[in-house]
Amino acid sequence: MTEYRWAVLGCGAIANQMARAMEKKGRRLWAVASRTPQKAEAFGKTYGIPKVYETIDELLMDKEIDIVYIATPHNTHIQYLRQAIKAGKHVLCEKSITLNLEELKEAVSLAKENHVVLAEAMTIYHMPLYRKLRSIADSGQLGKLKLIQMNFGSYKEYDENNRFFSPKLAGGAMLDIGVYALSFVRWFLSSKPDDILSQVNFAPTGVDEQSGILLKNQEGEMACVTLSLRAKQPKRGTIVYEKGYIEVYEYPRADKAVITYTEGSREEIVEAGEEADAMEYEIDHMEAAVGGEPGLMYLEHTEDVMDIMTAIRNQWGFRYPEERKE
Repeated sequence: MTEYRWAVLGCGAIANQMARAMEKKGRRLWAVASRTPQKAEAFGKTYGIPKVYETIDELLMDKEIDIVYIATPHNTHIQYLRQAIKAGKHVLCEKSITLNLEELKEAVSLAKENHVVLAEAMTIYHMPLYRKLRSIADSGQLGKLKLIQMNFGSYKEYDENNRFFSPKLAGGAMLDIGVYALSFVRWFLSSKPDDILSQVNFAPTGVDEQSGILLKNQEGEMACVTLSLRAKQPKRGTIVYEKGYIEVYEYPRADKAVITYTEGSREEIVEAGEEADAMEYEIDHMEAAVGGEPGLMYLEHTEDVMDIMTAIRNQWGFRYPEERKE
C-alpha cells in the first residue's frame, strides 16, 4: 500500500490527536504549519516532524505533500481549502468543513476541477460500528425506520473570548456539536430531510447557545435533535424502527450499541472497532480514497448535513461576520 505524506495545518487538540494516531500506525506527519509559527515549531519537535514551515502558504507549495489535514478554526477552512486544492493536494478537513453550503459547493467544485479527494473528518462515517449497524438495518430485520432522537450537550463556562461563544471564530453549538448529531441522523435516514423546524436561544455574543430541531424526509422518517453549550447532556442517539430500537452512547466515536427488539424486549449487544482508533480509521479510509477506492468518505452526506445546517441558520437569521455581505 502506498504511504502518503501528510501535512497538518493548525496545532490544536485535534491536530495532536492526528499526530498521535500517525504514531500508533508507526508513521509521522511530514509537515506542519500554523498561523502562529512558534506553535508549529513546538508541535514539530514534539512529534519529530521533518518539515516545519513559517507560513501555511509555504507549506502548501511543497510538492512532496500528498494530503493536507486542516485543523484550524471553522471560519478559516474555506481559505485553506481553496489554496490546498488549487495546489493539487488531497484534503481531509475538520468539521464543520465550511461555514455554509455555498462555501462547500465551491470547495467541491474546485476538488473536481483539480482531480483531488476532498472529505470532512467526521468520525461517524468511519467507525466500524456504524457500518455494521446500517448493515443490520438494511437487512430489514428491524422493519422500517420511524424516528431518530439525538442529544448532544456540554457545559461551557460563558466567556465571550472563548471560541465556543465567539462569532469571530465561528462559535456556536450548531457548527461545533450539531454537525455530529446531524451526521448521525443522515447516516441512518433514507434521504436528506426536506422539512425542517427549529427553535434557538442565542448567547449574549449572538452565537447559537442552545437549539431544538425537528426533521422529516420524503419517506416520512423523522428526527429530533437537541443541542446545548450550557447544559450537559448524554451523547446519546436512539434509532427507532418498527420492530425495535438501537441505542448508541458516546456516539461520535462509538464502538458499542444495544438493540432492543419490540417483541419480548430482547436485547442484543453490537460491537465493532475501537473508540481509541477513531482517527486511524479516518486515515485509512482517506488514503484508500486517494488511492482510487470509491465510496469511503461520504462527501454527499457532508453536503446534505451542511445544507441542513445552513437552512437552519437561515431560519434563525444568524450569520457569521464572513457571511455578511454589504
